[in-house]
Amino acid sequence: MYINVIGAGLAGCEAAWQIAKKGIKVRLYEMKPVKKTPAHKSDYFCELICSNSLKAARVESAAGLLKEEMRRFGSLLMEAADCCAVPAGGALAVDRDVFSRTVTEKLKAHPLIEIITEEITDIPRDAITVIATGPLTSDALADKISALCGKGLHFFDAAAPIVTAESIDMSCAFTASRYDKGGDDAYINCPLNKEEYESFHAALVCAERAPRHDVDVMNPKVYEGCMPVEILAGRGIDTLRFGPMKPVGLKDPRTGHRPWAVVQLRTENSDKTMYNLVGFQTNLRFPEQKRVFGMIPALKNAEYVRYGVMHRNTFLDSPRLLGADYAMRDDPELFFAGQMTGVEGYMESASSGMLAGINAALRALGQPPLILPADTMTGALAGYISGCTSKDFQPMGANLGILPPLEEHIRDKKERAAAYAERALRSLENKLQML
Repeated sequence: MYINVIGAGLAGCEAAWQIAKKGIKVRLYEMKPVKKTPAHKSDYFCELICSNSLKAARVESAAGLLKEEMRRFGSLLMEAADCCAVPAGGALAVDRDVFSRTVTEKLKAHPLIEIITEEITDIPRDAITVIATGPLTSDALADKISALCGKGLHFFDAAAPIVTAESIDMSCAFTASRYDKGGDDAYINCPLNKEEYESFHAALVCAERAPRHDVDVMNPKVYEGCMPVEILAGRGIDTLRFGPMKPVGLKDPRTGHRPWAVVQLRTENSDKTMYNLVGFQTNLRFPEQKRVFGMIPALKNAEYVRYGVMHRNTFLDSPRLLGADYAMRDDPELFFAGQMTGVEGYMESASSGMLAGINAALRALGQPPLILPADTMTGALAGYISGCTSKDFQPMGANLGILPPLEEHIRDKKERAAAYAERALRSLENKLQML
């Protein structure tokens, strides 16, 4: 007996690991390095394409709660992330190369996991299967999935540029985290005064964008959380100052005052040799990125390790198709996991892979599926993608708003978040004890 897992991204890797933990053989199919998408560069599994941040670390937050729940399931990705974390203030960020390599080596070393380097162009029917090919599913398989599901949705996701640390002009920048949380080495802050900001904004709005040939360029569907910075800028002069360039919680030591606007840079690796422009996902042409972002004083001589890019993303009409176990309603031996199910974010994708893998294994063992309580973050995400009633289903990341309300109304925001987390972890432990 074996189970197929298609795709060795975050969801697929976690699914394969959870299946193998149940003592079932796994055939893990991955087309890299034979074939890569335009957004993939590494030969390793579990490649982080956009940011290297896995969001907030504290358990009293939606993202932190999700990660803690995953730890309690023995998540491979959380084990790897905790081992290769880099400074990021209150967030959990990782050295992306070490992270991917660690996950790859763990999977290749597992005696029950067979790695098959091959592009899958059709949906396998020889065994229970988990499809976790992600937002960049190859065209041939995407066509088969679309034919099976009767509907597919496409939109674009965007990645931020990465610059070398040595090319950042620190005479025009300072290190600090907002409100002095998480240590003063988490971010490099690149301040702009009012005149600098307005000049930058004007240039950004008018900058030339890279062409997109396979979608309606005038009406792309993009995750709001990954909206290209030039599109945000086009919404108004102050949009960026209340978004990725907000200066709140920061004080420029050169002036003693809060800057008019700030670009934050977050470290990409343990050695702190590379930094990404936080919130600066973009679809500008590469020369335009160098020109326009060079108007930020600290980045006037920046050297780019990677320019920002935009790539295709695909997700299913999951409420119509999937159950809370991530299995097809009409085909319970076929599971989907990852961003294609409508979860948004790295660890959200991994959590869906975790749950899909566990349920695929339970299906193979003839046991009932694991449906997590709606007051856990993992369960709430599964409930959202399978039960959303909106006519226009859109991806969702971890947030406290998808959890059931607390019995007691708590006005303080931090106390309320802590109460959500405490309830979720208690509920999860009760569920795990029943298994």
